[in-house]
Amino acid sequence: MRKMKAYTIPFVGLKLGKHQFEYEVDNEFFEHFEYDEFNSADVKIDLLFEKKTTMMELTFKASGTVNVNCDITNEPYDQPIESSLFLVIKFGEEFNDDNEDLLIIPHGEFEINVQQYIYELIVLAVPAKKIHPGVEDGTLKSDVLDKLEELSLGNKEKKDGDDIDPRWDKLKNLLND
Repeated sequence: MRKMKAYTIPFVGLKLGKHQFEYEVDNEFFEHFEYDEFNSADVKIDLLFEKKTTMMELTFKASGTVNVNCDITNEPYDQPIESSLFLVIKFGEEFNDDNEDLLIIPHGEFEINVQQYIYELIVLAVPAKKIHPGVEDGTLKSDVLDKLEELSLGNKEKKDGDDIDPRWDKLKNLLND
């Protein structure tokens, strides 16, 4: 995957200590990853980059909203995003990202690209089941919800006994014996 230059941090020129980076993430960012689950995105990333003599510590904080479709009604709504990630970067013989909290990069590296970590931070902050807030509190009026309510098992009225197959009555007698 092609790296986006805006998300590359050249740490070789940075002094020891803490450095602050800010990113505004929108639809263009997710188009780069070919991720189309969001209708729109407006997420702010605050990155605290702490350079130490033998390692670096990155603290990502994401806050904002992504517009997604409700899993029940398919109505679009803004899902708030609040998430954070802590990452330690150390130097070693070869690149290794097996551990999700530790990244080992070769000794000769002079920059780090954080786009993949930002992508994962935002995508994983969205709940697995996306439910419109209006569905939970009952304020959303939708044709889909009306139809679901009409077809739900709890709302079916019991009909007269004549349209019940008489064979079921024989089975009910087994329970009474």
